[in-house]
Amino acid sequence: MKYPKGGGFKRGGKKGSSDVDPFFEQETKKRRKVSYDDEDIESIESDDEENGFKGEDRKGGDEAAEEEDEFADETAGEKRKRLAEALLLRTREAQRRQREERDDDDEDDEEDDDIVKTLMKKQQEDSGRVRRALASSVQEPLSSDEFRIIVKHRKSVVSVALSDDDTRGFSASKDGTIVHWDVSSGKSDKYKWPSDDILKSHGMKVREPRSKKHSRETLALAVSSDGRYLATGGVDRHVHIWDVRTREHVQAFPGHRNTVSCLCFRHGTAELYSGSFDRSVKAWNVEDKAFVQDSFGHQDEVLAIDALRKERALTVGRDRNMLLHKMPETSRTIYRAPASSLESCCFISDTEYLSGSDNGTVALWGMLKKKPLFLLKNAHSIIVDGSTATENGDHSYVENNNSSTASSWVSSVAVCRGSDLAASGAGNGFVHLMAVEASSIRPLFKLPLTGFVNSMAFAKSGKFLIAGVGQEMRFGRWGCLKSAQNGVAIHSLRLS
Repeated sequence: MKYPKGGGFKRGGKKGSSDVDPFFEQETKKRRKVSYDDEDIESIESDDEENGFKGEDRKGGDEAAEEEDEFADETAGEKRKRLAEALLLRTREAQRRQREERDDDDEDDEEDDDIVKTLMKKQQEDSGRVRRALASSVQEPLSSDEFRIIVKHRKSVVSVALSDDDTRGFSASKDGTIVHWDVSSGKSDKYKWPSDDILKSHGMKVREPRSKKHSRETLALAVSSDGRYLATGGVDRHVHIWDVRTREHVQAFPGHRNTVSCLCFRHGTAELYSGSFDRSVKAWNVEDKAFVQDSFGHQDEVLAIDALRKERALTVGRDRNMLLHKMPETSRTIYRAPASSLESCCFISDTEYLSGSDNGTVALWGMLKKKPLFLLKNAHSIIVDGSTATENGDHSYVENNNSSTASSWVSSVAVCRGSDLAASGAGNGFVHLMAVEASSIRPLFKLPLTGFVNSMAFAKSGKFLIAGVGQEMRFGRWGCLKSAQNGVAIHSLRLS
């Protein structure tokens, strides 16, 4: 087939032609390699010294980079093998120390059996299949044991979280301040909000609330189990992702049509669940910076959310319902509270849940029953006429207790993961420690704390409890305690 003159297109010259395509005449920037000579390296070092960088700091950075490069090419299987060998080595060392303390000279076969049992027990505890009996080992606090403020905030603290190794803590307050602090020393560092242009480049929509003054008000916070990502949400209707290592803003997820009220990461993953006043629950993948799916079911505002390892999200709302969202099946199970709005919730295990309501009741739920298994009524009652009352699960009315005020609302509940130790907080001046038994809740001790306890978190070891406290409640100003101090409080727990 012949082309007419001037038609079609002309490929390069004929074979053996001296014409050279300019595309191949010059190297592209991507393929160009830069080689440094000794003089260039010396000049770089001198520039570092002029800018105030010391050789020791650069050496430490080089060592960290070499350590990262050492494992940069390993596959996922090789990484799992390396971590497993490190865990086995630590377990062997712990077993050897125990044997030396006992002066026991058993054979190696028995030592291997002990290691296998130890690793199996740890795996079952981490997965939630075996519950640690931690509540029975908690000793009564001494008169000198009390909550102490380790991080101060200008306004009420609304959410707190701990890293998986219990060494770092995170807190957020109503003034929009997000603080990263060390548990042992209390040394803190604030996260700085980037400019509006940077937020827009990270995905934030130009959709300010009515009052721009409160656009940075943060109401929810969560940290991933690997300690890499921090998620925050609030009045601006976005879910913000921060890099914990650099404390820089990474991504803003739009999608909610109202205030983001609660956040949680699925344990062991980068999957994030968010609840909002728009009555929806959304799932996000933080590593891929992508929206996954949403789930509906609540008829009113979603107030609290929690998750474990499975793709399940537990939520409560003002519609007096608690929902278990099964994300892969896009279905949900509805649990109805007797006659109150649920304010807080958390997982005890995959089949048991704990909730707190605005009538002062702490409820224990089971997966197979739509009503509570046990009700601890008037858990945070206000003392009237010098008398208080306790409840043991019955539905009888208790006199001389004022549990209708905002100070008696159970605004937060927490469980030490994989154990039977739980706590509830309100604004009546106490944090209550409880033991979760087969089908009941047994009160343990009262820990004095002035202010509204808006959020709590146990250390994984159960050795201490942190609480976010403030003069006002988390979502409103139904009550105000001027004598309270805004900040994060910590209380050590003595274990036998």
